Amino acid sequence: MPELPEVETVRRGLEPAMAGATFQSVTLNRPDLRFPFPTQFADRLTGAVVHRLTRRGKYINVDLDTGETLILHLGMSGRFTVLGQGTPGHYAHQVRGEDHVHAVFHLAGPAGLATIHYADPRRFGFMDLVPTPTLEGCRHFARMGPEPLSDEFDAAALAHGLAGRRTPIKTALLDQRVVAGLGNIYVCEALFRARIAPRRLAQNVGAARVAALVPIIKDVLEAAIHSGGSSLRDYAAADGTMGAFQHRFEVYGRQGEGCVTCEQPIRRIVQGGRSTFYCGACQR
Repeated sequence: MPELPEVETVRRGLEPAMAGATFQSVTLNRPDLRFPFPTQFADRLTGAVVHRLTRRGKYINVDLDTGETLILHLGMSGRFTVLGQGTPGHYAHQVRGEDHVHAVFHLAGPAGLATIHYADPRRFGFMDLVPTPTLEGCRHFARMGPEPLSDEFDAAALAHGLAGRRTPIKTALLDQRVVAGLGNIYVCEALFRARIAPRRLAQNVGAARVAALVPIIKDVLEAAIHSGGSSLRDYAAADGTMGAFQHRFEVYGRQGEGCVTCEQPIRRIVQGGRSTFYCGACQR
């Protein structure tokens, strides 16, 4: 599933085509994705003007002049592709021929005409429309923790989220109620840089190590965004380009390879049904 850096990269790729643009038409090629499309989805979007695009955790939010916000979630294999001027013709042809394009958006705005395709082979993504004033309290965000790249996410906030948790620190950081947007890849990478063992109980991570972990999480996420995210399976940016951060992994996916610090083999365990990669010598 795309994590925060990938979703932010997609948001930035959609923004030039969508910000200030008007939905000219919407075509749905099926009635549902992970969930059914909202009632009269195409009609509610047609004619709406996009005020801005933001991100909350792993969601993209598109604020409209109708007083509603379009919420976009990529699921495991969802991909948005912007077609229009400047889009490579071979890639546009490839996307138009895909069997898994489930929604097509036609927009007109400051950047000209644009067509945006949403393809999702596994159909675990979804789209929703909610009244903008109720956005933070809606079912998607009501219990979501602070944004890790915001000033709100600091040592005190993380310490509060971890307090009393008798779950491994790796599992706690994946809980979206503790911090929004973190996923398996970037938690593994952050814990390695912080030298914290993934099986250490969250409540037993001392205050000094918690405080040190906050800027490390921010640095890992910002570096990944700068690299366009990580492309492992289905992920690509809105212009079709692949992310490059996978070439900078220090532990994730490197089972059996030498640690970049001590050269001991990287280990793999399973926590909560997900692979965890770490160095048993460096991380305590």
